[in-house]
Order: sequence, then structure tokens, then C-alpha cells
Amino acid sequence: MNSLHIFSLIPFLPSKVSNFSPSLSRHTPRFRRRTHRNPPEMEISGTVPRPSSSLRLNTDDSDPFLDSPVGAGKGDALTTEADLEASSSTKTASRKHKYRMSSIKLFGVDLSPDNVAVAMVYFVQGVLGLARLAVNFYLKDDLHLDPAEAAVITGLSALPWLIKPLYGFISDSVPLFGYRRRSYLVLSGLLGALSWSLMATFVDSKYSAGFCILLGSLSVAFSDVVVDSMVVERARGESQSTSGSLQSLCWGSSAFGGIVSSYFSGSLLDLYGVRFVFGITALLPLITSVVAVLVNEQPMFGIARGQNLFSVGPEFLESSKRSIIQLWGSVRQPSVFLPTLFIFLWQSTPQSDSAMFYFTTNSLGFTPEFLGRVKLVTSIASLLGVGIYNGFLKNVPLRKIFFATTLLGSALGMTQVFLITGLNRKFGISDEWFAIGDSLILTVLSQASFMPVLVLAARLCPEGMEATLFATLMSVSNGGSVVGGLFGAGLTQLFGITKDRFDNLAALIILCNLSSLLPLPLLGLLPGNNPDVNPEDDSDIEMKCN
Repeated sequence: MNSLHIFSLIPFLPSKVSNFSPSLSRHTPRFRRRTHRNPPEMEISGTVPRPSSSLRLNTDDSDPFLDSPVGAGKGDALTTEADLEASSSTKTASRKHKYRMSSIKLFGVDLSPDNVAVAMVYFVQGVLGLARLAVNFYLKDDLHLDPAEAAVITGLSALPWLIKPLYGFISDSVPLFGYRRRSYLVLSGLLGALSWSLMATFVDSKYSAGFCILLGSLSVAFSDVVVDSMVVERARGESQSTSGSLQSLCWGSSAFGGIVSSYFSGSLLDLYGVRFVFGITALLPLITSVVAVLVNEQPMFGIARGQNLFSVGPEFLESSKRSIIQLWGSVRQPSVFLPTLFIFLWQSTPQSDSAMFYFTTNSLGFTPEFLGRVKLVTSIASLLGVGIYNGFLKNVPLRKIFFATTLLGSALGMTQVFLITGLNRKFGISDEWFAIGDSLILTVLSQASFMPVLVLAARLCPEGMEATLFATLMSVSNGGSVVGGLFGAGLTQLFGITKDRFDNLAALIILCNLSSLLPLPLLGLLPGNNPDVNPEDDSDIEMKCN
């Protein structure tokens, strides 16, 4: 977002995938491996899914920053032929000059300042995974928390992702310093930098750590909503080809950031420690604040004349009231409510991520550098999962996909028992190679299994409520992930699993994986067949995996 890194703890993007470590995630798929969406990858994420949206290219003649003011006046009574030729020549030169300025392309998209700003915000969301592994080790080794306590902090850190529609209302209706996008991006970046700076310096208790992690999650969630709204605005009127190119730019930027963070997270942690990693991470949100100046946005009228610091339109309350009524009316429809209920239940079954992270590090001795390499492998594997879905599964009915992936994921999730009991070593497979292979397969499957959730959510949105309802449905999904994390924390405590005792860990893993089968009898809540929609529309649904 949310946003799928198995060794993450803080869900900046809650996800449906579980692995050897907790997901901190932005909206990342968390598969019933039952074991990093978040929020944020490890996650402090995961992958984060987005409504079908694209970035609009600013190549029209109305661009106020590129067009020449020279030309025939609109109110001229007479215009000579020479004037017309001069005007035409000037406009042509201006247009050519504009295209020369944006001749550099990435993913087929002109890198205008506006497009660069959006791509960089997505990149920051991906690269923030740099600290997720450090957070896991900080909670475990520095604060000496048990797996259940760490799981609670993980769940609570995802709370900002449950109220994403509220951020959209605020950004759309309450201009700050005259801007609805720039100012909130700057504020989000500063808030994120503050949270990680505190983690690098003053934080020394589980309460202060939980508060700072919550602030960091809020920073990412708010900037995510703002940049998504920019993408939606620029998507209007664009062709399918242009939309696909713009979506690829956003997805590629986030994925590249996630891969970079995965590669360096473990080695930096091993060499310099958690405080150093937190300090480096504190610099990354400032990129969002800096690139906000590139956003092509005109100030609101009142602020432009210096009348107010905060400008709230008189229609704000009435508009918000209408939007809430319309949203409630849409959610109450059985065609929307029943599938949403299934998604919530599917996400809310217990997770064992935190317990597995403690086992792999305290019992098996996996180092931060090794876990970073595993995160790198799973980051790349998540892209493969998206490719498999787009190539083979996007036209398969949703019920069949959920049924097959849930059964297969539950069965494969049981392989963690091999690692716990050491059975893999009896077959000549080391713990390290088994962990890499197991995580690779489960990540591919988890990503492919979560894609239908995004497709379903996008298709449930009625005309005129696309952005708001999609954000609401994703918040419901994230809410289910939080509930699942808290259930897992309770079971971890009940089974007596601590940072040094793992006697009942195998039983916990089996119970969590079997619990993922509980929603299957409710598959009837989903549409029986794919809606009568062009299958190519799925390509407009942006997937972001951290």
C-alpha cells in the first residue's frame, strides 16, 4: 500500500503472506504460509495493492509551465494573416520545446517533473524496507520482547492503514498552505523522518518504540493515499496503452526500492547495528518532501492571495456528508458487502510470523545478513507471482483461485514443521537452503493468491465511488490482517512460546495453517464467475510489493 518481505515485523502494508518472519507491511499479500502487508515487506510491508490507476502525462497544450504566453489575443477584433502565422509558429516551437524537455523516457513514460515526483514517492515506499529487519532485531535483542509482545506491536503499527479513506477526504477537502498534494507530501516526509530519527536516538522502551513505529506507518499511509490520488487524477482520459505504461512506472519504482532495501538491510545491520540503520532510514522520507516541489499544482485561490494558512472550502462538510452516505449505500449492497466479508475473514485467521522469526534467529542462528538475502530473493519472487497471475490466472473464476491457492498454501505452509523438527537435514538439505527454497515458493504463491483480492475489490467499486470504495475495501482487508496478527499473538502466548522456548511451535504452525481453511465454506459469498468485464482491465490495478 498498501506493500511482501518475509522477515519483516512492522506491517506498514499488512499482507496475507507469511514466512519465517513477521510481515510489516503496506498493503503486501500475506499468504497462508501462516507465518514481512507491513504494513511494510519482512514487512514493515508487503506488497501493496492499488486501485486501477495510472499517471497522466502532461503533454497537452494547456500545461501552464511549458506553454508560451505568446499568441493572438482571445479578444482581438482583427487578426492579420501574419499574426496567425506568427502565433502558429510560436505554438509549434513551444510544443517542440516541451517534447524535447520530456524526451527522456522510462517504461515508455516521459519523465516530466510531475512523473518523476510520483515515481520517487513510490520508490521511497519500497526502499523504506531498509529498517524493517532492524526493527525485528531491535524488538527482540535490544528490548528483549517475547514473540507475543512483538506481534502485538506489529499489529498496532498497521492501524493507520485502516483509515485510509479519511486521509483522502482530508487531502481533497482541506488544502494546507494552499495545496492539496504538495503540502501533505512534505508533511508526510517530515513525519517519517522524525519517527525514524527518534528510533535512532532516544527510543529505549517498547512503548516509545511502538509509538514511533506507528508514526512511521502513518507517514507512509498518508503519502500513499496522496500519491494514489495524483495517479487517479492523471489517469482520466488516458488510453489503455498509456495507463499500462504509467502503472509500470509506479510499480517498477516501488519494486526497485524494495529490492535495493532487501539487498542492503541485512549487511548494514550486521556491520553497524540497528541504530545506524534507523539513522540512514530517517533520511529516506525526506526525499518525499523534496520531490513534492516538482508536483504540478496551482495554489488554492484564498491562499494565493495570502488570506489564510488553512483553507477549507465551504462545501467541505456537505461534500463529506454526501460522500459518506454514498459510500455507506454502496457497501450495504449484497454484491459488495458479502465479498468484502469474505476478504476480511480470509485475512483474519491467526498468523505465526513473529514466533517463526524468533525461532530462526535464536534457535537456528540465522544472521541479519542471511535474512537480508532471503528478503532479496522473495522480493524478486513476488514479481514472478504477479507474472504468473497475469499470464495464467487472471481469467480464472475467483472462487477457483481462492480455493486452489488456499489449499495449496495451507499444505506448503506445513513445511515449516520440517525446519522446526530438523527433518530437512535428514534429507541432506541445510536449514539455510531449505529456508530460501521454502520462502521462494511460498512468496510466489502468496503473491499470485492475493492478486484476485485486488481485482475483486476494484471490480466491486461502482461508478463514481472508485477511489473511495477501493480504499475502504483495502482498509477492511488490512483490518482482517491486524486481527489475524493479534489472534496469532494470543495463541503464541497460550502455547507458551517465548524467545527461548519453542516446544509447542510445531503445534502453533499446524494450527495456524489449518485455520486458513476455515473461510473456504464461505466461498459462496464471492461472485460465481468473473464479472462481464474486459480482462485487460486487470492491468490497470497497481500492485506494489515491498
